[in-house]
Amino acid sequence: MVTAVSRGFRLQMEGYGLTTAEIHYHLPDHPSLLQLYVWQEYDLAPHFPELKGFLGYWERELEGALHSVRVAHHRLIEPSEWRAVDGVIAIH
Repeated sequence: MVTAVSRGFRLQMEGYGLTTAEIHYHLPDHPSLLQLYVWQEYDLAPHFPELKGFLGYWERELEGALHSVRVAHHRLIEPSEWRAVDGVIAIH
């Protein structure tokens, strides 16, 4: 039996973490108004190549000028923490 591993899991094993970007941009027809777009993808902190690529695409191809970008990043799979415990726990 062959089990496929999801793309997200493979990326996490390579050090990627879940990145969420809150992108505020000016509406093309009403530049004084801001709109919000939420982008989410696995990316590598602190350089964020995926996010930078997306924002580059946005600036080249879309009409709404960027106003601001707020980023949150979290590695979902990390090295586990452990500590040695000296003692015995009896369970009846």
